[in-house]
Amino acid sequence: MLGSTHGTLTTDSRRARVIACGEQPSPVVHGRPADVDDLDVSGRPLYAAVPDLDRFFRPESVAVIGASDAEGRPNTGITRQLLAWAERVGARLYPVHPTRPAVFGIPCFSSVADLPEQVDLAALLVGDPASVIDELTEAKVRFAVAFASGFAETGPEGAAAQSRLAAAVSRSGLRLLGPNTNLNAFERFRDDLEGPAIALITQSGHQGRPVFALQELGIRLSHWAPTGNEADLETADFISYFAERPEVGAIACYIEGLKNGRSFLLAADRAVRRGVPVVAVKVGRTETGARTAASHTGKLTGSDAVVDAAMRQYGVIRVDGLDELQDTAALLARARAPRADGVAVYSISGGTGAHFADLATAAGLSLPTLSAAKQAELHTWIPEYLNVANPVDNGGHPVGDPRGRKIIDAILADPSVGVLVCPITGPFPPMSDKLAQDLVDAAERTDKLVCVVWGSPVGTEAAYRETLLGSSRVATFRTFANCVTAVRAHLEHHRFAAAYRSPFDEAPRTPSPSFRKAQALMRPGQQLSEHAAKQLLRAYGIRVPREQLVTSAAASVRAAGLVGYPVVMKASGAQIAHKTELGLVKVDLTSASQVRDAYRELTDIARYEGISLDGVLVCQMVERGVEMVVGVAHDPLFGPTVTVGLGGVLVEVLRDTAVRVPPFGEDQARTMLTELRGRALLDGVRGGPPVDVDALVEVILRVQRMALELGDDIAELDINPLMVLPRGQGAVALDALAVCH
Repeated sequence: MLGSTHGTLTTDSRRARVIACGEQPSPVVHGRPADVDDLDVSGRPLYAAVPDLDRFFRPESVAVIGASDAEGRPNTGITRQLLAWAERVGARLYPVHPTRPAVFGIPCFSSVADLPEQVDLAALLVGDPASVIDELTEAKVRFAVAFASGFAETGPEGAAAQSRLAAAVSRSGLRLLGPNTNLNAFERFRDDLEGPAIALITQSGHQGRPVFALQELGIRLSHWAPTGNEADLETADFISYFAERPEVGAIACYIEGLKNGRSFLLAADRAVRRGVPVVAVKVGRTETGARTAASHTGKLTGSDAVVDAAMRQYGVIRVDGLDELQDTAALLARARAPRADGVAVYSISGGTGAHFADLATAAGLSLPTLSAAKQAELHTWIPEYLNVANPVDNGGHPVGDPRGRKIIDAILADPSVGVLVCPITGPFPPMSDKLAQDLVDAAERTDKLVCVVWGSPVGTEAAYRETLLGSSRVATFRTFANCVTAVRAHLEHHRFAAAYRSPFDEAPRTPSPSFRKAQALMRPGQQLSEHAAKQLLRAYGIRVPREQLVTSAAASVRAAGLVGYPVVMKASGAQIAHKTELGLVKVDLTSASQVRDAYRELTDIARYEGISLDGVLVCQMVERGVEMVVGVAHDPLFGPTVTVGLGGVLVEVLRDTAVRVPPFGEDQARTMLTELRGRALLDGVRGGPPVDVDALVEVILRVQRMALELGDDIAELDINPLMVLPRGQGAVALDALAVCH
């Protein structure tokens, strides 16, 4: 995130600052040269280069700095594993140690400078990786891995050491994985598996084990990037790289903290453009989880509500458990795009079908009722007394004749069905064996998704281990919940990807005319009065009530006549945040005497409370609509964010809000409204008219433009309430608070 600044910045100076901070786009982005036009109006990058990591994952030559074969030494185990890995992948390995003549019988070099060739990858088995960066730079080493711990995960002292390491790497030109990483990148990957693969990214190596173990179930893994503390290479780099790999069908991530919010969003944008789903566990949903993650990786976990919204905004599928991560990534990697969104449930038990249908429907999946013609067709093989509307209850899958396969094929042939799920709660041979085989045979002949839930806790049955897991066309799960989660993610991903339009392509690169007007209103380090904050809104075309700022009782009466009765009167001053609580708002004033008395009362309260006023606002009384709040806040990872929610005096109590990270388009602004629990209020309740949703969306987009252009100059903006009037009548900002950086 760009740091805040006191005072205003021109677009050119913002861009200069980004470049000075090392956040400029790399020389080539999306296959074309980068220039200053690859920065948005706030100076943040709009494109990111794809790092060439081929020689990291498949090096031809490797140097092990600090290699050892002394028994009992940690470096010895790492050296041994790297030797075995280099032999498997055909890489030349050179041990480097200042005093050892040989390591495991291989001649040892005293320094990197003595190596016989320029190596692709250096494994740093030294306590202070920064001490060898210059030496690696001289030798033109392309990549390095730092295994040492004791950096940002340990506190301020370690964070300072990591900053020094990162600075040294930045100057060097090489790319570094770590520190505080491990050997996961150099595991033994099975090369006998076919089909699209999962690429794995983890900040904690152990958390990737369940996904890596999917190879034992026949699911291909292509890469594993254990990013550690991310002093240089980060999760975003690997997402971008994996999204371009033709063998990668899905990217699975375990994330404790993001290094840079914008980098992550650019990487997620690249993945969705390429049609590669990203599935992530992101810890930090709770305060305890966030605190633990920070101590582990030394990175900000970020406000979870913002992280969650940003992931949804760019199609990243967030799951909670490692079991969900492995099952969802496996399905998304291998399943074809759905032909329809409907889910059909086929079971041998009415209870099983009803149970799964409940879970699926509660998760938002569509279980369409099969047509009368389809039900009649199914009843040619299934007794009439059994329900075949969906779920389809067959009462017991046929074993001795071909009826079972015909039932499955008939369900799959229905045009409303895109996914067939068969929950099998336990093995019961020979019926379960025949059912499994019929499902596999049907899956091989259809382009629709076939899922099986094998509920046996044993998992050693031949129908499961050999028949189901032996098929790359059947997605097999062990729990109902994981099946539902994965199928929902599969359908949502393809809907999202089909409609996706990158907001970075349309993000503004130059300031609007409103920006110059707004600059004149900024007061660095100060809160603006309501009157000044409304002028800021007016500069960006956001409607405010007719109002006048007055400094005497007589002037307030004249202003009321001009504004038009009834009026609202409010104290206006830079120190006031919650006027209603202090009694500094008077509403529905209908006469000159009421206005005169209100002026005196407001100024008396302000004097008693020690509040300095710049005057009293005499405002148009706006008819009732739906009170909303729209605002801007700063997130440590993502920078300015835009929030919309139900407003009014109970906004802190209701906490019914949705948030997005700019840039975003109208579609996301409308989606924000669908996320609100009180969304129905906008459509009219208890006989009330529907309100002007289009006007509300327009305000959200104008506030977003303000956030982009003033994002580093404005610390906080709240429009509360924004009165959204009946349809066709617009929206009016009745009150506003703005705090400048």
